[in-house]
Amino acid sequence: MAKAHPRYPRPASFQTAQELAAYLDQLGCTIPLQDRPENPDDDPLRAPIEIAGRELTNRWCVLPMEGWDGTRDGKPSDLTRRRWRRFGLSGAKLIWGGEAVAVRHDGRANPNQLCLTEENVPALAALREELVRTHRDAFGRSDDLLVGLQLTHSGRFARPNSHDRLEPRIVYRHPILDERFGISGLDCVLSDSELDELVEDFVRAAQLANKAGFDFVDIKHCHGYLGHELLSAVDRPGRYGGTLENRTRFLRSVVEGIRATAPNLDVAVRVSLFDFAPFIKGPDGIGVPQTTGPYRYAFGGDGTGTGIDWNEPLQFLRICSSLGIRLVCVSAGSPYYNPHIQRPAAYPPSDGYLPPEDPLIGVARLLQAARIAKQHFPELTIVASGYSYLQEWIPWAARGTVAQSWCDFASIGRCVLTYPELIADSLAGHQLDRRRICRTFSDCTTAPRNGLVSGCYPLDSFYKQRPEAKRLAQIKRALRDP
Repeated sequence: MAKAHPRYPRPASFQTAQELAAYLDQLGCTIPLQDRPENPDDDPLRAPIEIAGRELTNRWCVLPMEGWDGTRDGKPSDLTRRRWRRFGLSGAKLIWGGEAVAVRHDGRANPNQLCLTEENVPALAALREELVRTHRDAFGRSDDLLVGLQLTHSGRFARPNSHDRLEPRIVYRHPILDERFGISGLDCVLSDSELDELVEDFVRAAQLANKAGFDFVDIKHCHGYLGHELLSAVDRPGRYGGTLENRTRFLRSVVEGIRATAPNLDVAVRVSLFDFAPFIKGPDGIGVPQTTGPYRYAFGGDGTGTGIDWNEPLQFLRICSSLGIRLVCVSAGSPYYNPHIQRPAAYPPSDGYLPPEDPLIGVARLLQAARIAKQHFPELTIVASGYSYLQEWIPWAARGTVAQSWCDFASIGRCVLTYPELIADSLAGHQLDRRRICRTFSDCTTAPRNGLVSGCYPLDSFYKQRPEAKRLAQIKRALRDP
């Protein structure tokens, strides 16, 4: 296990909500916390909400995660199906995407990522049905369940053929990330005509998702992947760069194509509403910005590399609203170059750094981003993220943010890997099983960074017993004791 930052108290160390709130005040940030009501029916997380003509009966969402466990031709494996069954078992009524699925081969983040092709439609349809059937068996119904699929091209971070070989397709030459990831030359820069073709690939993938029975598709614009990188292409010439109108041309074109060819399919967007400069490990292991000068390439950044300017993010949300997109999931940054703002954690992955701030600050920043989005665009259904680090306090913050209209849905991702019933337990008013709560050890990231399937190796007995667990332990020992 990686070493945690010594200065920050663990969320589990706070015995009462008042203690946690007082500590948050010391940090200068706010997270609304609300205890479970005596009557579970009064829980704000059980309030129904209508999306796409369907009434969902709770406010929990499961976020998409890549398992690195599909087949080489992009189909689900037994491990994939196990994860999706657990998504259905969670009790969440909104399944954001279950998985980030590549729209074509060269867009895969790893050689085992799911890929949406005509040949793979039956397998993906069966995967969705397995999730729905598990949910129906556990909770008695599924007509109040909404299941989407996240469509992606990994762009700069594509590794379609080998875990250890980057094959990037980038939007522009980046002065820091190119050097950091060994990218040179112009051959990997997508031309306008190639982006036009990629628009068609996204539209075609949406048609296939519709054929497979999914209720909506997410046009992924987060975490440093291609859609997100387009938003920061301020220096790119041509139709896809420069002005925000050009930088959102890809999204607008994809949505237009989906509306024309699959009009009954809803469209959503998960977006990194703000970004910071890339961070690296400092001399003491704590993350520091890789540049101290002006930084132009953070969408939603204020130019300093570590601050936020809400002008363009709010314009982006206005564009979403104008396109008839009603479902927006708020995220930030990228797990590849500044993970502390995207997935706050005490323990870094193998290629990461110790957090440069108390992770609670990162949680509060993400939740505030959702609050700002909802405040300015009440017509949008806003899904907030960043709750996992709160651990025992996840349901408290979920209730508080929904009750105070910071968001419409609270979402969790990695903590579903080991404890999917956390959602159902919280809705039923049960005590959480502390032994299964995600402690953000980051093994679910360290494993795929080293070519292994993702899973909760510290807490899930299923993954503890797999051969990858021994290999992961060896990798971590080698990193700790070079």
